[in-house]
Amino acid sequence: MSTVAATPAPTLSLKPKVATDREKLSQAAKQFEAIFVRQMLASARATDFGGKGVFGEMDQTFVQMRDDRFAEIASQTGALGLAKQIENHLAAQLRPEAPAAKGK
Repeated sequence: MSTVAATPAPTLSLKPKVATDREKLSQAAKQFEAIFVRQMLASARATDFGGKGVFGEMDQTFVQMRDDRFAEIASQTGALGLAKQIENHLAAQLRPEAPAAKGK
């Protein structure tokens, strides 16, 4: 007979979760990395190597959608590490976080 470990039930709150400055910084750094990756991909596609092009005759809308998705995935997973470096560098400029109030 197997036993099931009791997991604590999630607490529900009517108050929306307010992001800390560090969380906001992390999100902004990831967004910047995604923009940077999109620009790199657009520049790579703009390069003319002669002929029909390296990437074939794909519809530009789908190419851009694919690049956008790739950039989002790369920034969210930290594949390049750029967002983390930006976050760590700028975190020194943040005010120290106030300790969370207990019981509220």
